[in-house]
Amino acid sequence: MDPYCPACGWIVVAGDRACEACGLDPTPQPARIPRTAVATVGLVILVGVVILGLIVMQMVRGPSTEAVVLSPAPTGTPWAAAQTLGVSTAPPAVTVPLRSPGPVTTGTVTATPLQLLAGIPTAAETSAGFDRDLFVHWIDADGDGCDTRYEVLIAESLAPVTIGKSCWISGGSWVSAYDGLATKDPGDLQIDHMVPLKEAWDSGAAGWTADRREAYANDLGDERSLRAVSSSSNQSKSDHDPTDWMPSMSSFQCTYATEWVAVKARWRLSVDAAERTSLQNILGSCPAPAVTVAIQ
Repeated sequence: MDPYCPACGWIVVAGDRACEACGLDPTPQPARIPRTAVATVGLVILVGVVILGLIVMQMVRGPSTEAVVLSPAPTGTPWAAAQTLGVSTAPPAVTVPLRSPGPVTTGTVTATPLQLLAGIPTAAETSAGFDRDLFVHWIDADGDGCDTRYEVLIAESLAPVTIGKSCWISGGSWVSAYDGLATKDPGDLQIDHMVPLKEAWDSGAAGWTADRREAYANDLGDERSLRAVSSSSNQSKSDHDPTDWMPSMSSFQCTYATEWVAVKARWRLSVDAAERTSLQNILGSCPAPAVTVAIQ
């Protein structure tokens, strides 16, 4: 066994009469690890335990899903502006009212209507090639026997409905938000696309895939996309934007403009210059609560 110095712990080579470190005579003992080495190992173990604890805590908490508030952005697309401002790319906690099923979301933006509008690009409309048949609707996305039209009627009824064979519904009650028409007959109602199919086409949908156009035409993922309204108000609206048409119910006009902007932002559609001005004028005199939009 090698001797070590009892004063400083320095290992002494066999045959030496004195410790080179401190000059004392060594006493033959089993070699041992210096105290500094033991302390270092202990510190490494402690750090490892702390790091492991932090990893476990993060796994339990899961990824952050907090939506980031969108600040005004004078140019650029709403989805690009959202990315620039740090919108969460983790699976979002969608806070808009949902009907299921709906398209898969890619992120959320929370902002006032005017802030949402500021993040939507301005572009001239292009109508060439539009055909309603390019937007397949109505579909039964979840296979429950009720297509998109009936899903909206069921969701918006103010009274319980009875669903019969082939999704025949009875017992419901509705009020058309556009003109105040109250009815118990679903035949009096049409399902309105908040942003009409032709307006969507003119604002960017012309470049979409067939699947994306179908998802848009049957969007049950956000209650602002589709509304059950009176046949007369829907026909009056036709494919007009807010520059040329607004609901006759003045109490609904602020909501209408807000929902129009939310749907355009949700589906990454543009606005033309006159449309932007009209929306700014309308929303400028409206309450401005923040709204949350799940971007598609």
